[in-house]
Amino acid sequence: MTEQITTVSAYAAPAPDAPLERTTIPRRAVGEFDVLIDIKYAGICHSDIHQARDGWGEGIFPMVPGHEIAGIVAEVGPGVTKFSVGDHVGVGCMVDSCRRCENCAAGLEQYCTGGNVGTYNALDKNGEPTYGGYSTHIVVDEAFTLRIPDGIALDVAAPLLCAGITTYSPLAHWKAGPGTKVAVVGLGGLGHMAVKIAHAMGAEVTVLSQSLRKKDDGLRLGAEHYYATSDDATFEALAGRFDLILSTVSAPLPLDKYLGLLRTDGAFVNVGAPEEPVSLSLFSVIAGRKTLAGSGIGGIRETQEMLDFCAEHGLGSEIELIRADQINEAYERVLASDVRYRFVIDAATI
Repeated sequence: MTEQITTVSAYAAPAPDAPLERTTIPRRAVGEFDVLIDIKYAGICHSDIHQARDGWGEGIFPMVPGHEIAGIVAEVGPGVTKFSVGDHVGVGCMVDSCRRCENCAAGLEQYCTGGNVGTYNALDKNGEPTYGGYSTHIVVDEAFTLRIPDGIALDVAAPLLCAGITTYSPLAHWKAGPGTKVAVVGLGGLGHMAVKIAHAMGAEVTVLSQSLRKKDDGLRLGAEHYYATSDDATFEALAGRFDLILSTVSAPLPLDKYLGLLRTDGAFVNVGAPEEPVSLSLFSVIAGRKTLAGSGIGGIRETQEMLDFCAEHGLGSEIELIRADQINEAYERVLASDVRYRFVIDAATI
C-alpha cells in the first residue's frame, strides 16, 4: 500500500483567511517505525481557525489543519512494535520532538526545548511541511501515535486528542479531585470536556459562562453549579470560592475579577489562547498567594492516560458530525459559538 499512497485527498486553506478547498497533498512512504493511518474522523478545534487565519502568527500555506485525528492502522513499518493493522489509533497536536531534552525525557514532549513538530503548520526534521487531519490518510511515527481503547467510538474519541488532553493535563497537574472546587470558564469544545473530566475526577464543578443559555447542558455534563459572568453579582457571590479555575476561552478576560474568585493558594490556569495580550494588577496574585498559569496539551504518556481514563469513565466528546464540504460553514459557526460541542469531519467525505 505504501507504494500506491504518494498523494491523498485533503481540505486545505490555500492562503490566510481563504476558504478551505479540496486538494491533494503528499504523504511520505511508511518508514521503519511509521504507522499509516486510515483517518476516519477529524475534529475541528478553534486553534485550527486561529492558525488558518494567521491569528497566532504567520502560517505555512497551503495549510491542512486538524490535530484531533482518529482512525485505523492500515500499515506498519518493519520496526513497529506497538501497533498492528486494524488497531484503533489517534494522533494529537504533535508528531515528533527532539526526544533528547529534559522535558522529552520526563514525558513532557509538548514542552520540548529542542522544538516539537506540530501535526500541521510546522516543518518536520527534513524541512518538509506537516499536514494535518483534514485528509484521508496520515503517516506518523509510532512514538507519537495513541491507542484508542475499546469502548470509545472513533467519532467521539477524535476531539479527545486535543480538547480532552488540553483539559485533562491541568486538572491532573493541579490535583482536581474529591474535596476540591473547580470552575470551568466557558462551555465550548474545551469547556464541555473539562466539566466531564473534572466531574469524573470527583471535583465539585462550577461553570462560569457569559450567560445561562447552556445551563441545562452544563448540569447534564456534570457541573453542580452554573453562573453567568455577565452578572457582576456572580463575582461577589463566588469570591474566594475555588481551588482551581480553568479558562478554556480564547477571548481576553478581566483577570483581576477572576483571580478574586480563588481561595488562598488557588490557581487560575489558561488553556484558551487569546490572540490579544491581557493585563492584570500583580496585587491580584500577591493577595492570597495565587497562581496565574498556563498549560499546553499533554505529553504522549499523559495523553494515553487520558484516553484510558475516558474509556474507564465512559467519556467522549459531544459532537456534530459534518461532511468535509461543510468545513467553512463550521468555522463560522465555531466563531459564533453555534456548536454543541465539537464539529467532527467524516473523513469518508473528503
